[in-house]
Amino acid sequence: MDVATFVANAFGRQLPFRVEAYDGSVAEPTVVSPANDVTLRILSRDAIARVLTHPGELGVARAYVAGDLELDGDIDHLFDIALPPARQLLNVTNLKALLSSAGVSTLRPLPPPSIEARPRGVLHSRARDRHAVTHHYDVSNRFYELVLGTSMTYSCAVFRTADDSLEVAQTRKVDLVARKLGLSPGQRLLDVGCGWGTMAIHAAREYGARVVGVTLSEPQRTYATERARVAGVADLVEFRVQDYRDVVDGPFDAISSIGMSEHVGRRALARYSQQLWDLLVPGGRFLNHAIGRPASLDDDPQPTRWSEFARQSQLALALRTSSKTGSPFIDRYVFPDGELHEVGTLVSTFQAHGFEVRHLESLREHYAVTLRHWVNNLTRHFDDAVQEVGMQRARAWRLYMSASAVAFERHHLEIHQILNVRPLRGVSGVGWRPQFEPTF
Repeated sequence: MDVATFVANAFGRQLPFRVEAYDGSVAEPTVVSPANDVTLRILSRDAIARVLTHPGELGVARAYVAGDLELDGDIDHLFDIALPPARQLLNVTNLKALLSSAGVSTLRPLPPPSIEARPRGVLHSRARDRHAVTHHYDVSNRFYELVLGTSMTYSCAVFRTADDSLEVAQTRKVDLVARKLGLSPGQRLLDVGCGWGTMAIHAAREYGARVVGVTLSEPQRTYATERARVAGVADLVEFRVQDYRDVVDGPFDAISSIGMSEHVGRRALARYSQQLWDLLVPGGRFLNHAIGRPASLDDDPQPTRWSEFARQSQLALALRTSSKTGSPFIDRYVFPDGELHEVGTLVSTFQAHGFEVRHLESLREHYAVTLRHWVNNLTRHFDDAVQEVGMQRARAWRLYMSASAVAFERHHLEIHQILNVRPLRGVSGVGWRPQFEPTF
């Protein structure tokens, strides 16, 4: 049996895309589907070995990242197609025929791609969190410049019109955060998960705030420190490689956490909330900006890993998973140990620790547009990205960001800003009306 026929049989002869295989075989789509214009190219026997020895998402992800599989065409059209069940993929008759034609009597697992992460130790311990974060961020500042653009902001931008540049929209986002926090000259701001320093530098330059930014990434700290020097605010901004749990030099007048709490596990949310409460002055404000999951997709009370959306949105081929613990592709190649929380869980946790939630805003559509910008940047600079981080990581990022854009567009992911206040004798300091313009 040739390889293309094997794939068609695995899909129950309901093949939605074209298959081209290394043995010269071809299978045309047999059902009408938007994916009819997509071609799955199986480039080597290793692809078959990876998929059959690890049936499901992990095997397909490894084959894609390793370059044993290629996708041609608009891969958005694949994101509603489920992988065939293992019993269909491992049908004994089809499997024997395939192995016989390939001259293979046994299958042995291949070593995983070199960039695969497998964190060890206690989940969300300081050591394991640092390993997980550095796996994602300590790859190349230049790579992030290619993808994120000159703003170097790795979180949802805020667009006023479709014609806004990414840089303008990212500046609008950090300014929105600053206004929600009510920053003013001389106030102390703690920026948790400060990245490459965009929020901290904006707060210092435009509002005169004195800022401490903490990150677990030394390359980020170095980059952010130089940016602050060039921006002329080195005297107002300090960047540290420090776990937020180890910050002891409060109090701060305001705290921003932008795209960081996704790395805080469900079991650690209470500690996270308490730590930030303890670091904030009475009357101070804390803004949490985080990706979450819709409650309508919550089918069990357990924590949902960073890309459970892969299961929920039936993300095809490299992202489909039936696992309750999350997406092996995202866990192994993008965000190890990441967990998403439904926004109500965050609100309840913050309020249980004394915060008063004063404003909540969804930016879901804005993140879809942001991701499309990042995908376009990576596509334009793909060869340069490969030079920086290697083909495996560049391929993994292209798939992860494309899938994430679709997930936000189809409401399989959400993004919220939650403005919290530590009340002072029952007074929030926000007033009857918010002191900032709404986004929309």
